[in-house]
Amino acid sequence: MEVIGREKQKRDLKYLIKSPKSELVAVYGRRRIGKTYLIRNVYKDDISLEFYGLHNGDDYDQLNNFKNQIINRNKTLDNNKELKNWQEAFSLLEKYINGLKRAKKKIIFIDEFPWFDTPKSKFLMWFENFWNTYCTKRNDIIVVICGSAASYMVKNIIQNKGGLHNRVTHKMRLLPFDLHETSLFLKSKHIRVEPYDILQLYMAIGGVPYYLDKIKRGMSVTQNIDELFFENDAELANEFDEVFSSLFSNSNTHIAIIKALAKVRKGISRSKLLQQCDLKSSGFTSRVITELMESGFVSEYTGFGKKKREALLRLSDEFSTFYLKFIDGNKNQGSGTWKQLSTKQSYRSWSGFAFESICLKHTQQIKSALGVAKVFSTNSSWHNKDAQIDLIINRDDNTINLCEMKFHGGPFSIDKKYYENLRNKETAFKDKTKTRKNTNTIMISTFGIIDNSYSLSIIENSITMDALFQAKDS
Repeated sequence: MEVIGREKQKRDLKYLIKSPKSELVAVYGRRRIGKTYLIRNVYKDDISLEFYGLHNGDDYDQLNNFKNQIINRNKTLDNNKELKNWQEAFSLLEKYINGLKRAKKKIIFIDEFPWFDTPKSKFLMWFENFWNTYCTKRNDIIVVICGSAASYMVKNIIQNKGGLHNRVTHKMRLLPFDLHETSLFLKSKHIRVEPYDILQLYMAIGGVPYYLDKIKRGMSVTQNIDELFFENDAELANEFDEVFSSLFSNSNTHIAIIKALAKVRKGISRSKLLQQCDLKSSGFTSRVITELMESGFVSEYTGFGKKKREALLRLSDEFSTFYLKFIDGNKNQGSGTWKQLSTKQSYRSWSGFAFESICLKHTQQIKSALGVAKVFSTNSSWHNKDAQIDLIINRDDNTINLCEMKFHGGPFSIDKKYYENLRNKETAFKDKTKTRKNTNTIMISTFGIIDNSYSLSIIENSITMDALFQAKDS
């Protein structure tokens, strides 16, 4: 099956084949996100050699596995001797590459790169040497390194201070699918559901391809969620712990931060977050937060008129939010559990927050729907003790859009109370910020709003959920 979505990544990878120099590509992202699938499919006809690290394998296992992959491609390089270290391993790889006659780029794909780097193995040191002294002297090599262990990839590759500092020529971070890609993925599986149902599914599992691949045709969203999370021995019931233990070494701090953020829906400053988790500001805690952000679990939002250091952190991973709210504490409750939970007031309240978070991830689509995609603008939030606006689009054409987001089962009717709330927000924003720009309120909702005297007085433009399902480039 062809790769769904990932249009920019596919273009970038194909462009590198025509590059006039050797390229070192680092692909990283959370577990189950489709990193290996992307590389294998885009480069399926061009991979000269592929290595795959062994989970929990020791240095002996990794070296033998490395050698076997080379020998399987070129048996003339087999001298019947075991590799003693990674210096010998990369020397063998160089001999293999030297023997390749193809004129096109030679693509070396090293998957689960962190697993090769066992304690005291000096794997990373010899890989750095291989790249710096061999690959950079040629112009016909692409080395793709890929790994799910976010702690390792961020610290040792993306932020490397040693031999790989500034050596990675292309960094590729894979994030979950957006709603457009999610819709395409489900259609590729011949699952036909309405946007409202896709939206509810996205609130629970996000756009992680592995989770979406578990959705069964012929079952409702409610039935699928029940089967995946709540039935006895449900397949994804323990996924939360497995995800964090596989992504991050010593993941307790990562989980503590995620749980703290789940309790603060509107976001929290870095200093207050650390205080709630009883953590000190340090290089370690900064790295933990960076790893969570790089993996797509946490997002940073700058306040209107504020500096970056005053930004708020917010839990932006749908699966983690859903798990901590509904799954943790309700495992193995049997069929029908989600049908009951989804009718409670707590779900209706939570779904409003979940919809807001999804809108914040689809600001490019919102701008396109407003017809201002080509107008330079910045996104921010704003709040004081009486009001909060989660999405502000500050445009260069002397206009500020104050976005109100509403998840509702049908067209939404603005009554007097809601109208006064919106008017108070707009007035408070103007008074506090002293802006001289035109401000108007935009309503982003599932099925739109009903025209009445209140909506016509306060809403400048109404956008439905259909806008969120558009491709980014459209």
